[in-house]
Amino acid sequence: MQSSLSSPRHASSHGTPNRAAIIWAALIFATMLTWMVGERGDAGPAVTALLMTIAFAKGTLIILDYMALRRAPLMWPLIALGWMLLVCSMIGLAYWKGLAA
Repeated sequence: MQSSLSSPRHASSHGTPNRAAIIWAALIFATMLTWMVGERGDAGPAVTALLMTIAFAKGTLIILDYMALRRAPLMWPLIALGWMLLVCSMIGLAYWKGLAA
């Protein structure tokens, strides 16, 4: 009997090991980039926008590839991505409102 982990359905819903390694490397690179920005002490609206963009990109990769929602019914990735967009928007709004104070 064949294991469900080696079935063709599993491979197609999670991509290939090579794709997963490339995405993992991109996530590590993005994490290192945000860490370096933090260590330098950079601040301001442009830096905040950059960090939020990187965070959104990382979240998108995680949702679509590691959570295997890329090939899921459209409703599920839309819910997850919509939630992430809402959270990032609220953080951005709070930051923007804080600048005016």
